[in-house]
Amino acid sequence: MTRTAWGPAALIALSLLVLIWTVQSLAIVPVFARPADEETRQLLEKSLSVVEIDKEIERVNRTKQELQLQSEQTEKSITAKEEVRVQRQEDAGRVLRAYYTGERDVLIGALLSFNKLTDLLVVMDYFEWIFARDRQVLGEYAAQLEQLKKERQTLNDRQLQLAEIEKRLIEQRARLAKLEQEINQDLAAAPDSERLRRLIEELNSYWQTVGLSEVKQYFRALSKAMKELPGWLKDNPDYLKMKGFDYTVRVPEDALNTFLRQQNEMFQNFSFEFHKDNIQVNGQREGLSVSVSGHYTIENEPKNAIRFHVDELMFNGLSLPDTTRKALEEEFDLSFYPQLIVKLIQAESVEILDKEMIIHLKLKL
Repeated sequence: MTRTAWGPAALIALSLLVLIWTVQSLAIVPVFARPADEETRQLLEKSLSVVEIDKEIERVNRTKQELQLQSEQTEKSITAKEEVRVQRQEDAGRVLRAYYTGERDVLIGALLSFNKLTDLLVVMDYFEWIFARDRQVLGEYAAQLEQLKKERQTLNDRQLQLAEIEKRLIEQRARLAKLEQEINQDLAAAPDSERLRRLIEELNSYWQTVGLSEVKQYFRALSKAMKELPGWLKDNPDYLKMKGFDYTVRVPEDALNTFLRQQNEMFQNFSFEFHKDNIQVNGQREGLSVSVSGHYTIENEPKNAIRFHVDELMFNGLSLPDTTRKALEEEFDLSFYPQLIVKLIQAESVEILDKEMIIHLKLKL
């Protein structure tokens, strides 16, 4: 077999080709650094908001289509049940007329005319069948009316949801158009508009291919850790005090950070900070930084929970829009469920102080 001899020049050329290919490949997903000046930062935030609001519009549109399909199916179901209801109404009307006109009284009176016990028992069985059938007809009609009432209410609720969704779509589309107009105006006024356009393209590419995935990874890890928090509190009773029917959970900032780092090594580069009425989560790794600011509220529906709300979400120094925060809240549950500590307790209040979170619980008998 003949072997090709590579000269020094050929090897150098090959190395350069490999280097160029590697650089080009890496350039597809650049590590996007924090913007240097405020004007650029605001422009990039707007461009990121455009991407995320556009996603929200797509998501709301899908919800709208699903609701429209469900509404159409409910309308068909109501139409079919309405036809059955008419028949049931006629049957129920005949039964009620029979009682109203005294037809059933005549039958009952006939029972007294029998002289033989055997004949009386046969007729009584027949009458029992008649009365049972009457009850069935009236019961079916009442059930049909109740089912129709529920489906009409469901349809009304969906129509209200569709109206609210349509309103949201109009608002988000107007918001998107305004941002796009502002971006175009900013670019037109900038002396280095081409550089800024490239920055916007790089940011959007980095966010779509790396940033969003990483942010979701953080939220997923936090959601999983919060599910383990009640068990950790039971294993560490020093943080849980009981007085009568009242429980108090006091979680120091450093203890929570230790717990999280035990749950996932990703949190080695992250820290939770408790400030008055506010929680800050900051972290970074591999050129990407994430900062979350939020607060807790008590909710009782669908079950008692201490619900976390994201007030601000920063990605590499850029603030993400409210649509992204809301979508992440819906996708990842960062809440705390007291019943996982003791079944019969409910959260009454939650306080965020400097360096400490205090949860007040009450035993519900």
